[in-house]
This record gives sequence, C-alpha cells and structure tokens, in this order.
Amino acid sequence: MSDPVFKVHCESEDATRRFARSLGEAALPGLVVALVGDLGAGKTRLVQSAAEGLGVDSSVVNSPTFVLIQEYEGRLPVYHFDTYRLKDMDEFLELGADEYLSSDGVCFVEWADRMEEVLPRDRLTIEFEITGEFSRTLHLSAGGKVSRVVLARLEDSL
Repeated sequence: MSDPVFKVHCESEDATRRFARSLGEAALPGLVVALVGDLGAGKTRLVQSAAEGLGVDSSVVNSPTFVLIQEYEGRLPVYHFDTYRLKDMDEFLELGADEYLSSDGVCFVEWADRMEEVLPRDRLTIEFEITGEFSRTLHLSAGGKVSRVVLARLEDSL
C-alpha cells in the first residue's frame, strides 16, 4: 500500500455512499480514479455513488466485468473500467484506454494495481481496507495537479 495522503473511515455502506457522492461532486475534467482492493471491497459501489454525484442515475451503473468499459453521461462524461479479466496492459491499451484516460471525462479504473504502469501519474488512488462486514477505511493519495485539487476539495467537504 502506498503512503496515503488522506484516510476516510466509512463505518457503513451509507457512509461509503456519502463519501463517493462527495467525490463525484468534487470531480474535475480529466480526473482518473484508480481503485484498488480485494474482491467485494466496494469498488463498484463506490463508482455507482460517485457517478450519482456526477449526475448519472446510479441504477444504470454496474460492473463492467464482462464488457470491460461502461460509459455514462453526467455533468462530465464518466468512463468505468474493470481490468480484472484483462490478461495484460496491452489488452487494456487496445480498448483505447489511453484516449479515455487523457480525455476531459472522469475515469474510474477498478483493479488499477494491475494496470499501474500505464495509468497517468496524475491520478487519485483509492485503496480499500476492509475493516468489518460493512466498514471500510479508504486510503487516498494524489499524484498530480488535477487529483490534488480534487483531494483538497474532498477534504474540505468532509
């Protein structure tokens, strides 16, 4: 686990949803969110609520495990990747990932640790630590200008 800049303790699913909605509200064009955590940690749930904060109907947001990428229209375009089933980084890039990652949309990449080498340095990394059946500690770190501004906006809103 990298050294976190900011930790968020979510004692319930509802607390995690509130945090994620705040993330969506704080998001800026070009934000890349790298999600790292075990199976069942809540990565897709976080994306659903963050998308809601971006003006997307959360009921249409689901795991892109089998289609690999989902696109949603909100205040900003939302691109949701699940890299779990990809064999390697080349397969990720063949999806056109570099175009999405350098767009003015917001990209959420599940299992981001598998694609770390090809993700932009300027990204908000969220590492999930399971602390109970429904509780999580989220370790957030920012790697560049956009992600640092979003992290500061998040800190101010919490």
